Amino acid sequence: MVRRNIRRLLFTPDPMNQSRKQARALGPLILAALGVVFGDIGTSPLYAFKEAFTGVHGLPLSEANVLATLSALFWAVTMIISFKYVFIVLRFDNDGEGGSLALASLAQRSARAGVRRRVAAVTAAGVFAAAMFYGDAVITPAISVLSAVEGVAVVAPTLEHLIEPITIVIIVLLFSVQRSGTAIVGRFFGPVTIVWFAVLALLGIRSIVQTPVVLDALNPAYAIMFALEHPGQAFLLLGAVFLALTGGEALYADMGHFGRRPVRMAWYLVVSPALLLNYFGQGALVLRASETVSNPFFMLAPDDWRLPLVLLATLATVIASQATISGAFSITAQASRLGYLPRLRQLHTSDTERGQVYIPSVNWLMMIGVVVLVLEFETSGDLAAAYGIAVSGDMIITTLLMLFITSMSHRRLRGVLLVVLGGFLMVELLFFASNLTKFMAGGWLPMMLGAALFTLLTTWKRGSGLLARERRRINIPMADFISGPAPDVPRVSGTAIYLTSDPETVPSALFHNLKHFKVLHERILFLHVKIEDVPVVPEAERVELLMLCAETYAIELRYGFREEPDIPEALSVLPSLGLELEAMDTTYFVARSTVVEGVGDLTTWRRSLFGWMLRQSEGTANYYHLPPNRVVELGTQISL
Repeated sequence: MVRRNIRRLLFTPDPMNQSRKQARALGPLILAALGVVFGDIGTSPLYAFKEAFTGVHGLPLSEANVLATLSALFWAVTMIISFKYVFIVLRFDNDGEGGSLALASLAQRSARAGVRRRVAAVTAAGVFAAAMFYGDAVITPAISVLSAVEGVAVVAPTLEHLIEPITIVIIVLLFSVQRSGTAIVGRFFGPVTIVWFAVLALLGIRSIVQTPVVLDALNPAYAIMFALEHPGQAFLLLGAVFLALTGGEALYADMGHFGRRPVRMAWYLVVSPALLLNYFGQGALVLRASETVSNPFFMLAPDDWRLPLVLLATLATVIASQATISGAFSITAQASRLGYLPRLRQLHTSDTERGQVYIPSVNWLMMIGVVVLVLEFETSGDLAAAYGIAVSGDMIITTLLMLFITSMSHRRLRGVLLVVLGGFLMVELLFFASNLTKFMAGGWLPMMLGAALFTLLTTWKRGSGLLARERRRINIPMADFISGPAPDVPRVSGTAIYLTSDPETVPSALFHNLKHFKVLHERILFLHVKIEDVPVVPEAERVELLMLCAETYAIELRYGFREEPDIPEALSVLPSLGLELEAMDTTYFVARSTVVEGVGDLTTWRRSLFGWMLRQSEGTANYYHLPPNRVVELGTQISL
């Protein structure tokens, strides 16, 4: 007891010292959050306001319409981003992590504690939100970089024909440097973004001072009266206004990287004021000079500032694209660990930050998709038609999951929160419906992409579940193996570690080993890796060792869905648990299954799709970082 008290005194952080450290760390965290979290929404002024007047359903340019647009835009940003996402949604964290999959895991836990029948619906909603995120991840680099490079036409109209080639070159370079990781580039993210938001605010203030009448749009009556007098046009206007909200979902998805407080402070103190000032500045400009409506963002700047502004905008859009691409890597890694995707080759690009991953297959597929989008749509205005549907769909699913979690919880003011969330849901459904009017103009793209990815994710989850069921049917229960007579076969020196997906059954690799080699090792370990619904599992809870019988053990390794499983590293603690392993005298046995034709629970096309995905999966040895010279892989054929 005395030793424990001394240890507590020595190693428990002093609360005042801890608070001082947190205060010192807050500034760098806010700066980093500015560079990563707000890159997407921070570049919306490049295209959002002008889309209201030049887009597929553009309004006639008049003072009343400009004020109504600014009023709707101001209150949409205030209510959906400032209030819903920053004030409310950031409270719904899964052990500090955010994002659709993290929220779905949190909802699943609520469902298990309440109504089990709803687990499937909750899971499907979270998976579909993740699928829609990929639509956003592909469109964001295309529309952001393209809209920035379009400023070249403002500076030098004779170079307009170079916009598309320059955009493609930047995109190819952007995806080509992903292999080196974001650590080096990330150091410049925050400072460049600070400059970007400062320029947004200064340009907006400069224009507002010349035409202060635009500040009347702060009154919601302008948006309300416009909706009452022109309900059809107001409904279509929502599709353009929603472009100012794209990137808002990143506030929640990236919360785990920086924490709730830095994200909130960065939004309220820097990002929100700069964005709104710039939008109002653009409105003031088009009231003074109607011809600037074709590109009011770049027209805000004096002639001498426009070329530097184009360069700064390009840097800002590269940052926005980088953050979205990194998010696609992260969500792919999460989906793989949660069983919705096969194991894909992942490279960790930082020795200290485990979250910095690079997935080559995703990177090159995304690059091809982005380049095709630029070639197909050609202008940011045409791409804007495809942009809103993916994000509005993601927002709706986020709200639905929050409603479900709240209804299952015993939070204070639960009834008030349900009413507020219900109001947000109605508004977001209107945004989604308005965006659907642009379906034929390009909105079909994220819907098709989301549906295709949802099919892939659910097919793998279903197929891998059936595969596990077939393995359980073939394998014998572990309890029978332990209690039955020992196999009458020779024992050889060394340790055999059999990886198993089900700790209740004996893995088929052991029986194949007996069948082909007719021996067993003197020490046998059955190892099961479990991915928890929490982002990170504490090291103290990582390894559980259980002796089954003489020289036979069961080991369970636990990882959070944000962690990278590393079996040799985890097993290095076994000596402290009383089990010594000699690395060069230990062999890992893994099973690899091949799906063959047959009558089963999967339709023919889904069986073929699952078989193809199975072949693309990264091998177990690579995924778990097993030493390549100590692995034996045994294959089986299974009919699903």
